[in-house]
Amino acid sequence: MKTYKLNRLFNSQSGNCFDVAIDHGFFNESSFLSGIENIQRAVNTLVEAAPDAIQLTIGQAQYLQSIPGRHKPSLVLRTDVANVYGKELPAKLFSRMIENPVEQAVRLDATCVVVNLFSLPNEPEVMDQCIQNILKIKPVCEHYCMPLMIEPLVFQENNTAGGYMVDGDPNKIIPLVRQGVELGADIIKADPTNDVNDYHRVVEIAGNIPVLVRGGGKASDHEILDRTYRLMQQGIKGIVYGRNVIQHHNPAGMTKALMSIVHEGATAQQAFKFI
Repeated sequence: MKTYKLNRLFNSQSGNCFDVAIDHGFFNESSFLSGIENIQRAVNTLVEAAPDAIQLTIGQAQYLQSIPGRHKPSLVLRTDVANVYGKELPAKLFSRMIENPVEQAVRLDATCVVVNLFSLPNEPEVMDQCIQNILKIKPVCEHYCMPLMIEPLVFQENNTAGGYMVDGDPNKIIPLVRQGVELGADIIKADPTNDVNDYHRVVEIAGNIPVLVRGGGKASDHEILDRTYRLMQQGIKGIVYGRNVIQHHNPAGMTKALMSIVHEGATAQQAFKFI
Protein backbone atom coordinates (compact mmCIF):
# COMPACT_ATOMS: atom_id res chain seq x y z
CA MET A 1 0.00 0.00 0.00
CA LYS A 2 1.05 3.60 -0.59
CA THR A 3 0.78 4.19 3.16
CA TYR A 4 3.85 2.05 3.73
CA LYS A 5 5.98 4.28 1.52
CA LEU A 6 4.44 7.48 2.92
CA ASN A 7 5.42 6.26 6.39
CA ARG A 8 9.04 6.32 5.21
CA LEU A 9 8.65 9.84 3.83
CA PHE A 10 6.87 11.64 6.66
CA ASN A 11 8.45 11.90 10.12
CA SER A 12 6.88 9.47 12.59
CA GLN A 13 6.87 12.01 15.43
CA SER A 14 5.77 15.25 13.76
CA GLY A 15 3.96 13.82 10.75
CA ASN A 16 5.80 16.35 8.59
CA CYS A 17 8.44 16.08 5.86
CA PHE A 18 11.58 17.95 4.84
CA ASP A 19 12.67 16.94 1.34
CA VAL A 20 15.91 18.47 0.03
CA ALA A 21 15.78 18.80 -3.75
CA ILE A 22 19.07 18.35 -5.60
CA ASP A 23 17.63 17.25 -8.94
CA HIS A 24 18.52 20.58 -10.58
CA GLY A 25 21.14 19.14 -12.95
CA PHE A 26 18.30 17.56 -14.94
CA PHE A 27 17.34 20.93 -16.42
CA ASN A 28 20.50 21.98 -18.33
CA GLU A 29 21.01 25.31 -16.52
CA SER A 30 24.55 26.23 -15.47
CA SER A 31 23.43 28.32 -12.47
CA PHE A 32 21.48 25.36 -11.09
CA LEU A 33 24.71 23.38 -10.59
CA SER A 34 26.14 25.63 -7.89
CA GLY A 35 26.57 23.60 -4.72
CA ILE A 36 26.05 20.24 -6.43
CA GLU A 37 29.04 20.16 -8.80
CA ASN A 38 30.28 17.19 -6.78
CA ILE A 39 27.04 15.28 -6.34
CA GLN A 40 28.51 12.58 -4.11
CA ARG A 41 29.81 15.16 -1.66
CA ALA A 42 26.49 17.01 -1.71
CA VAL A 43 24.56 13.81 -1.01
CA ASN A 44 26.95 12.76 1.78
CA THR A 45 26.61 16.16 3.45
CA LEU A 46 22.82 15.94 3.37
CA VAL A 47 22.72 12.33 4.56
CA GLU A 48 24.78 13.33 7.59
CA ALA A 49 22.34 16.19 8.31
CA ALA A 50 19.47 13.66 8.05
CA PRO A 51 16.50 15.30 6.31
CA ASP A 52 13.50 13.07 5.72
CA ALA A 53 14.11 12.77 1.97
CA ILE A 54 16.40 13.80 -0.86
CA GLN A 55 14.98 14.48 -4.31
CA LEU A 56 17.16 13.10 -7.10
CA THR A 57 17.04 11.96 -10.71
CA ILE A 58 17.43 8.51 -12.23
CA GLY A 59 21.09 9.24 -12.96
CA GLN A 60 21.95 10.53 -9.49
CA ALA A 61 19.84 8.32 -7.22
CA GLN A 62 22.74 5.86 -7.06
CA TYR A 63 24.71 8.21 -4.82
CA LEU A 64 22.06 8.01 -2.12
CA GLN A 65 20.89 4.45 -2.55
CA SER A 66 24.41 2.94 -2.59
CA ILE A 67 25.06 4.20 0.96
CA PRO A 68 24.88 1.18 3.26
CA GLY A 69 22.58 0.97 6.27
CA ARG A 70 18.91 1.58 6.91
CA HIS A 71 19.17 5.04 8.49
CA LYS A 72 19.32 7.45 5.57
CA PRO A 73 16.88 9.84 3.88
CA SER A 74 14.21 8.42 1.61
CA LEU A 75 14.51 8.84 -2.15
CA VAL A 76 12.04 11.08 -3.99
CA LEU A 77 12.55 10.46 -7.71
CA ARG A 78 12.16 13.24 -10.29
CA THR A 79 10.42 11.77 -13.34
CA ASP A 80 10.28 14.67 -15.82
CA VAL A 81 12.66 17.06 -17.53
CA ALA A 82 11.83 20.48 -18.99
CA ASN A 83 13.51 23.46 -20.66
CA VAL A 84 11.41 26.27 -19.19
CA TYR A 85 13.80 27.68 -16.58
CA GLY A 86 16.26 29.80 -18.55
CA LYS A 87 16.53 33.56 -18.76
CA GLU A 88 16.16 33.19 -22.53
CA LEU A 89 13.62 30.56 -23.51
CA PRO A 90 14.17 28.38 -26.59
CA ALA A 91 11.79 28.56 -29.53
CA LYS A 92 10.11 25.30 -28.56
CA LEU A 93 9.36 24.42 -24.94
CA PHE A 94 8.82 20.94 -23.59
CA SER A 95 8.17 18.87 -20.49
CA ARG A 96 9.05 15.23 -21.05
CA MET A 97 8.72 12.26 -18.73
CA ILE A 98 11.28 9.48 -18.51
CA GLU A 99 10.28 6.07 -19.82
CA ASN A 100 8.62 3.67 -17.38
CA PRO A 101 9.09 6.12 -14.50
CA VAL A 102 7.34 4.13 -11.79
CA GLU A 103 9.11 0.88 -12.64
CA GLN A 104 12.42 2.75 -12.49
CA ALA A 105 11.39 4.22 -9.14
CA VAL A 106 10.55 0.78 -7.79
CA ARG A 107 13.95 -0.57 -8.87
CA LEU A 108 15.64 2.38 -7.15
CA ASP A 109 13.62 1.81 -3.95
CA ALA A 110 12.08 5.29 -4.12
CA THR A 111 9.34 6.23 -1.66
CA CYS A 112 7.71 8.76 -4.01
CA VAL A 113 7.81 10.09 -7.56
CA VAL A 114 7.43 13.76 -8.48
CA VAL A 115 6.12 15.35 -11.69
CA ASN A 116 5.55 18.98 -12.71
CA LEU A 117 2.32 20.76 -13.55
CA PHE A 118 3.42 24.01 -15.24
CA SER A 119 1.35 27.09 -15.92
CA LEU A 120 3.42 29.37 -18.17
CA PRO A 121 1.99 32.54 -19.70
CA ASN A 122 0.87 31.93 -23.28
CA GLU A 123 2.31 28.39 -23.38
CA PRO A 124 -0.70 26.05 -23.18
CA GLU A 125 1.16 23.30 -25.02
CA VAL A 126 3.57 22.88 -22.11
CA MET A 127 0.72 22.60 -19.65
CA ASP A 128 -0.90 20.04 -21.93
CA GLN A 129 2.29 17.98 -21.92
CA CYS A 130 2.37 18.13 -18.10
CA ILE A 131 -1.22 16.97 -17.85
CA GLN A 132 -0.53 14.13 -20.27
CA ASN A 133 2.47 13.13 -18.14
CA ILE A 134 0.31 13.02 -15.03
CA LEU A 135 -2.52 11.12 -16.73
CA LYS A 136 0.01 8.55 -17.89
CA ILE A 137 1.86 8.09 -14.60
CA LYS A 138 -1.10 8.10 -12.19
CA PRO A 139 -2.57 4.63 -12.96
CA VAL A 140 0.90 3.08 -12.91
CA CYS A 141 1.52 4.68 -9.50
CA GLU A 142 -1.70 3.09 -8.29
CA HIS A 143 -0.66 -0.31 -9.68
CA TYR A 144 2.69 -0.22 -7.85
CA CYS A 145 1.37 1.62 -4.73
CA MET A 146 3.81 4.46 -5.43
CA PRO A 147 2.92 7.88 -3.96
CA LEU A 148 2.64 10.63 -6.57
CA MET A 149 3.85 14.15 -5.77
CA ILE A 150 2.53 16.76 -8.20
CA GLU A 151 4.34 20.10 -8.43
CA PRO A 152 2.02 22.90 -9.61
CA LEU A 153 4.15 25.88 -10.71
CA VAL A 154 2.85 29.23 -11.89
CA PHE A 155 5.48 31.24 -13.76
CA GLN A 156 5.70 34.95 -14.42
CA GLU A 157 6.25 36.31 -17.92
CA ASN A 158 9.81 35.36 -18.82
CA ASN A 159 10.63 38.64 -20.57
CA THR A 160 9.55 40.52 -17.43
CA ALA A 161 10.88 38.30 -14.66
CA GLY A 162 14.03 37.04 -16.37
CA GLY A 163 13.77 33.28 -16.07
CA TYR A 164 12.37 30.81 -13.51
CA MET A 165 10.47 33.42 -11.53
CA VAL A 166 7.36 32.07 -9.89
CA ASP A 167 4.12 33.98 -9.58
CA GLY A 168 2.97 34.08 -5.97
CA ASP A 169 -0.56 35.23 -6.76
CA PRO A 170 -2.86 32.96 -4.73
CA ASN A 171 -5.61 33.36 -7.33
CA LYS A 172 -3.30 31.59 -9.81
CA ILE A 173 -1.72 29.10 -7.41
CA ILE A 174 -4.96 27.89 -5.81
CA PRO A 175 -6.75 26.64 -8.97
CA LEU A 176 -3.57 24.96 -10.22
CA VAL A 177 -3.10 23.20 -6.88
CA ARG A 178 -6.70 22.06 -7.03
CA GLN A 179 -6.14 20.74 -10.55
CA GLY A 180 -3.17 18.75 -9.24
CA VAL A 181 -5.39 17.26 -6.55
CA GLU A 182 -8.11 16.46 -9.07
CA LEU A 183 -5.53 14.69 -11.26
CA GLY A 184 -4.70 12.38 -8.38
CA ALA A 185 -1.85 13.85 -6.34
CA ASP A 186 -0.97 12.05 -3.11
CA ILE A 187 1.23 15.01 -2.17
CA ILE A 188 1.22 18.59 -3.47
CA LYS A 189 4.48 20.54 -3.77
CA ALA A 190 3.65 24.21 -4.39
CA ASP A 191 5.18 27.66 -4.26
CA PRO A 192 4.62 30.08 -1.41
CA THR A 193 2.11 32.88 -1.94
CA ASN A 194 3.27 36.50 -1.98
CA ASP A 195 1.65 36.96 1.42
CA VAL A 196 2.45 33.95 3.61
CA ASN A 197 -0.71 34.64 5.62
CA ASP A 198 -2.76 33.58 2.58
CA TYR A 199 -1.31 30.08 2.52
CA HIS A 200 -4.06 28.46 4.56
CA ARG A 201 -6.19 28.91 1.44
CA VAL A 202 -3.82 26.66 -0.52
CA VAL A 203 -3.91 24.07 2.27
CA GLU A 204 -7.71 24.23 2.34
CA ILE A 205 -8.11 23.80 -1.42
CA ALA A 206 -5.95 20.65 -1.29
CA GLY A 207 -8.35 18.99 1.16
CA ASN A 208 -6.76 16.00 2.88
CA ILE A 209 -3.78 15.95 0.49
CA PRO A 210 -0.62 17.10 2.33
CA VAL A 211 0.99 20.28 1.00
CA LEU A 212 4.75 20.76 0.94
CA VAL A 213 6.05 24.22 0.06
CA ARG A 214 8.88 24.86 -2.37
CA GLY A 215 11.78 27.09 -1.41
CA GLY A 216 11.88 29.05 -4.66
CA GLY A 217 14.78 31.39 -5.36
CA LYS A 218 17.67 32.17 -3.05
CA ALA A 219 16.82 34.20 0.05
CA SER A 220 18.64 35.38 3.16
CA ASP A 221 18.92 33.04 6.14
CA HIS A 222 16.55 35.09 8.27
CA GLU A 223 14.02 35.36 5.46
CA ILE A 224 13.94 31.64 4.66
CA LEU A 225 13.73 30.60 8.33
CA ASP A 226 11.04 33.14 9.16
CA ARG A 227 9.01 32.25 6.07
CA THR A 228 9.25 28.55 6.87
CA TYR A 229 8.04 29.08 10.43
CA ARG A 230 5.12 31.21 9.28
CA LEU A 231 4.17 28.69 6.59
CA MET A 232 4.14 25.87 9.14
CA GLN A 233 1.66 27.94 11.16
CA GLN A 234 -0.59 27.98 8.07
CA GLY A 235 -1.05 24.20 8.20
CA ILE A 236 1.44 22.86 5.66
CA LYS A 237 2.96 19.41 6.16
CA GLY A 238 6.52 20.34 5.34
CA ILE A 239 8.91 21.80 2.78
CA VAL A 240 10.90 20.91 -0.34
CA TYR A 241 13.91 23.24 -0.50
CA GLY A 242 16.84 23.07 -2.89
CA ARG A 243 19.07 26.03 -3.58
CA ASN A 244 18.48 27.63 -0.18
CA VAL A 245 20.12 24.52 1.27
CA ILE A 246 22.62 23.26 -1.29
CA GLN A 247 23.94 26.72 -2.21
CA HIS A 248 24.23 27.73 1.45
CA HIS A 249 27.71 28.13 2.93
CA ASN A 250 26.67 25.62 5.61
CA PRO A 251 24.17 23.21 4.01
CA ALA A 252 24.23 20.80 6.94
CA GLY A 253 23.55 23.60 9.40
CA MET A 254 20.73 25.01 7.28
CA THR A 255 19.21 21.54 7.03
CA LYS A 256 19.28 21.14 10.81
CA ALA A 257 17.80 24.61 11.28
CA LEU A 258 14.91 23.87 8.94
CA MET A 259 14.38 20.43 10.49
CA SER A 260 13.97 22.07 13.90
CA ILE A 261 11.21 24.29 12.51
CA VAL A 262 9.44 21.56 10.55
CA HIS A 263 9.59 18.84 13.21
CA GLU A 264 10.03 20.59 16.55
CA GLY A 265 8.09 23.80 16.02
CA ALA A 266 11.15 25.97 16.59
CA THR A 267 10.91 29.67 15.77
CA ALA A 268 13.22 31.26 13.23
CA GLN A 269 15.27 32.78 16.04
CA GLN A 270 15.61 29.42 17.79
CA ALA A 271 16.57 27.66 14.55
CA PHE A 272 19.21 30.21 13.60
CA LYS A 273 21.64 28.78 16.19
CA PHE A 274 22.33 25.86 13.87
CA ILE A 275 23.84 28.10 11.18
